[in-house]
Amino acid sequence: MSKHKILVTGGAGYIGSHTAILLIEAGYDIIIFDNFSNASKESIKRVETIVNKDIILIEGDIRNRNDLHNVFTHYCIDAVIHFAGLKAVGESVEKPLSYYDNNINGTIVLCEVMAEHNCKSIVFSSSATVYGDPHTTPIKENFPLSATNPYGRSKLFIEEMLHDLYISDSSWKIILLRYFNPVGAHISGTIGEDPNGIPNNLMPFIAQTAVGKLNCLSVFGDDYDTHDGTGVRDYIHVTDLADGHVKALDIIKDIKKVITVNLGTGTGYSVLDMVKAFEKASGKDVPYCIAPRRAGDIAKCFADPSYAKEVLNWEATKGIEEMCQDSWRWQSNNPNGYEG
Repeated sequence: MSKHKILVTGGAGYIGSHTAILLIEAGYDIIIFDNFSNASKESIKRVETIVNKDIILIEGDIRNRNDLHNVFTHYCIDAVIHFAGLKAVGESVEKPLSYYDNNINGTIVLCEVMAEHNCKSIVFSSSATVYGDPHTTPIKENFPLSATNPYGRSKLFIEEMLHDLYISDSSWKIILLRYFNPVGAHISGTIGEDPNGIPNNLMPFIAQTAVGKLNCLSVFGDDYDTHDGTGVRDYIHVTDLADGHVKALDIIKDIKKVITVNLGTGTGYSVLDMVKAFEKASGKDVPYCIAPRRAGDIAKCFADPSYAKEVLNWEATKGIEEMCQDSWRWQSNNPNGYEG
């Protein structure tokens, strides 16, 4: 028997498309809702090939009430996984109002429409950026929260908003998933991260340099207080991350409070560690040049993932080798991303 119907906002994006596969494999019926501002319809065609099933795909914007009402009126939605949002730190500094409008206003509209249709279960795609510049690592869920850029601030505001929503109406079931740094691609090599323009995240930058699309990887800062001077992050394979969402849905009906969970591996790797691992996985050189630090970047950020194990029965299973091999398989098969 088919499980519940899940609306996946931003489901054509990098994390959304990988989560769609695991949701379908777990027996959920899904509806993908995306405005394709930073995603491709081709990703969903490829997901359909992987799962050998047609997927309901609706083009719309979470800020548009009518778009959302149409979905909730036509389909009996049991829960929402909310990925839709703008996500580039640098761009958020340049265009803060776009980020607040898209991310915060979009989530307000979504929650209002959900409530009108009596759908009150949501898994929210948050981020480790809500920890700001953490005083120590590994990072636990109860650490103080702050943000160093508008992107992080938008995630923090949404988390606060969802807490307030629960206080006002405890029939809401809310799980906040704080991601560390998603990397990798589906093992098939047919879907992966395909950023518009110059990548914001390290792995596609490395991959595009290895494939010859970019001349040189810019390493932002080599004077941080880390083992090699470059920033240390907790990189998590996107399919492990996707699995965290399936595990969250599995428990959402039974929760009695807002649950906040880190999704990370608990291991930090520097930029240069990642470059070396990728060179090994791909057999290609990745030339890099040191650039100035970026505003809002911090030295070290990695998770304490023990609570995820306790509450979701989830833990990351894939290491740095698989992350790099799968990224390389995707990038070498699709040097121009979905356009190619």
